[in-house]
Amino acid sequence: MSGRPLPPGVAVRVCAARVLDAVLHRGRSLKAELGSALPTLSDPRDRALVEAICFAALRQRARCDAALAAWMPRPLPRRDAPLRALLHAGMAQLDPLALPPHAALAATVEAARALGRPHQAGLVNALLRRAQREGLPAAAPEAAWPGWLCDRVRADWPAHADAIFAASAVQAPTWLRVNRRRTTPAAYAARLGAAGIPAQAVDGLPDALRIDVPVAPATLPGFAEGEVSVQDAAAQRVADALAPPPGGRVLDACAAPGGKSAHLLERDPGLRLTAIDVDARRLRRVAETHARLGLGADLRVADAASPATWWDGVPFDAILVDAPCSATGIVRRQPDVLLHRRPSDVAALVALQARLLDALWPLLAPGGWLVYATCSILRAENAAQVDAFLARTAGAQACALPPDFGHADGAGRQRLPGEAGMDGFFYARIRRTPD
Repeated sequence: MSGRPLPPGVAVRVCAARVLDAVLHRGRSLKAELGSALPTLSDPRDRALVEAICFAALRQRARCDAALAAWMPRPLPRRDAPLRALLHAGMAQLDPLALPPHAALAATVEAARALGRPHQAGLVNALLRRAQREGLPAAAPEAAWPGWLCDRVRADWPAHADAIFAASAVQAPTWLRVNRRRTTPAAYAARLGAAGIPAQAVDGLPDALRIDVPVAPATLPGFAEGEVSVQDAAAQRVADALAPPPGGRVLDACAAPGGKSAHLLERDPGLRLTAIDVDARRLRRVAETHARLGLGADLRVADAASPATWWDGVPFDAILVDAPCSATGIVRRQPDVLLHRRPSDVAALVALQARLLDALWPLLAPGGWLVYATCSILRAENAAQVDAFLARTAGAQACALPPDFGHADGAGRQRLPGEAGMDGFFYARIRRTPD
């Protein structure tokens, strides 16, 4: 097929296999690989299918690996990594995506030829037909987790570990954040209903709507006009935890991609908000998000751990430290975390989080408060991190958050993955006592 355009169905499978090969075998980021691969497909339906195949394959990776181990006489050699990725893509189409088997099999077999492996097309056909007949072998949800990380989760959350693993292996609902400057959740839910997209409001989440089917953000009514954003409900609760004073001076210290600062400004456009990020490219995403929503903030490329290089000396009334973390609370949204994370990463993140807290605390006005948040479920990054900060910091006082933020854990609250349909998230609110 060289020199001729691939049929659309085959191009989709080739694209998915190449993304999966990079993620599974070359340590690449799923988000980065999709970001470069999807624009090569002109049809948004094809882009959505590639994304669905890749996510399903990574979430069900352990089951596909079990099938290949059981059904093949010997493991595929390293040179056959692209074929292995294609088989993951093919099996994901059958289970859990449940695509029409004939079309999925035919296109995946042709993709083997398009990938320069015509001699292995028969093997692909045989394995996928067996998967169609027998289904994939069962595998415990924790089988996809590296042993050291599985042990940490069980040590931190012994009564909840099995539920964490199970929730992390399934597709998350789509959570929307309605821009209260433009419309209301009730009015927007009615627009979605008219477009054939059922959505539900949830008590305690004043700006949120939940959709239980995948929706491409750009296809949402009013998305381009800034009426709505996609943001998990757990991340939306950060604005509730920070609750800055009206018109207050606020710092979002690790701002990219910009959803949390945008939420704060949607609630109070009068906030004097400074949003910083150390990565200029990521900060441009914040600017794009704010522009789409019609918001204004002081955006700066800066290292939050080095305030002397950017702070003007005027204290902030509220500071948000949405700290870099292991992302173990959002595995269902970033399944490649389980492939890439190493024990040394956690140690480095814990050290960085401590540096950020220590560096930013002096910027907080007396009587003001700081919210420390992560999308991690590891206590070393969360409760233990905050407890250590409180122990070494004069004038730092924990402020209790209500039970609807999650399980009480140290001075904060921990939401675990899947609870109330939300991502795993940790929140702690710390007040600086008046001098």
